Amino acid sequence: MMAHGRHTYHLVDMSPWPLTGSISAMMLTTGLVKWFHQFNMDLLILGLIATILTMIQWWRDIVRESTFQGLHTTRVVSGLKLGMILFITSEVLFFFAFFWAFFHSSLSPAVEIGCCWPPTGIKPFNPFQIPLLNTAILLASGATVTWSHHALLNSDRRQALQGLTLTVILGFYFTALQALEYYEAPFTIADSVYGSTFFVATGFHGLHVIIGSCFLLVCLGRMFFNHFSSSHHFGFEAAAWYWHFVDVVWLFLYISIYWWGS
Repeated sequence: MMAHGRHTYHLVDMSPWPLTGSISAMMLTTGLVKWFHQFNMDLLILGLIATILTMIQWWRDIVRESTFQGLHTTRVVSGLKLGMILFITSEVLFFFAFFWAFFHSSLSPAVEIGCCWPPTGIKPFNPFQIPLLNTAILLASGATVTWSHHALLNSDRRQALQGLTLTVILGFYFTALQALEYYEAPFTIADSVYGSTFFVATGFHGLHVIIGSCFLLVCLGRMFFNHFSSSHHFGFEAAAWYWHFVDVVWLFLYISIYWWGS
């Protein structure tokens, strides 16, 4: 505080990770395009490795700042909470665009797709099979992460670890089932506007589930090493907020695209 002019804010040190993160993301995106068009995964794998290394080292620095250096004061945590709220708000608007595209096409189907929804020739998924199971899995994971959070607030480390471990397992189980669903899909992303809206909306949600699962997995490691207390655990709280957002988006996806849209 003395070095930064007697204020309660945290001025971060110089860090290479925003630069390496942006370069890694560009490599990852370009590698995906190269894989789709040339069936060559070299750049994709390199971008994935660079992204993972950036994530690990960036997380390490933030954990050091918050847990060991004590730089995340009450004022700093308040700013972090506002930042997380704004981030989740931007994610809501991100998915709103996909729902807009879906309802724009489904409520008034064009003549090119047979004036009906689902379009002529498309066989949609049965909403009462894997999609319903995935809904139950995500709702259960929302309950377990809440259980873990309340246990942490009550300084019950054992139950907090149990609840968070179950949440991570359920998150990766959801991802495995969605991968199986994609593998057995009777249509592709190239099959009219139905395939495009279905795979883009559910695919981006699946990506968010993977990100949220990794977020919670890091929190599980930190909880195991006693980085959190009942009064100082915003890293875990942010992960829980993000996970609840993922849950709510899936409910809208299931009701609109899987059930009503089929």
